[in-house]
Amino acid sequence: MIVVYGIKEHLNPVKAQLSEVIHECMQAVLGMPEDKRAHRFIPMDAEDFYYPGGRTPAYTVIEVNMMQGRAPDTQKSSDQGAFQ
Repeated sequence: MIVVYGIKEHLNPVKAQLSEVIHECMQAVLGMPEDKRAHRFIPMDAEDFYYPGGRTPAYTVIEVNMMQGRAPDTQKSSDQGAFQ
């Protein structure tokens, strides 16, 4: 899952383009399928978003949360149980 935080006036206009770029990177590096896009955008009010000094209000945080996938035996067991 990808979570993107930023000040809403700067984040909202670029959400679609940013989602495309992030997903293209995930496909290229991790082999993610096209239909596995899991992005959450959190547009924030300026008073709720603290960022490091020397940055502009367009400062954006991209959080990448990764989990190890299920083992093949677990997948097979789980899939069989769903159709019984």
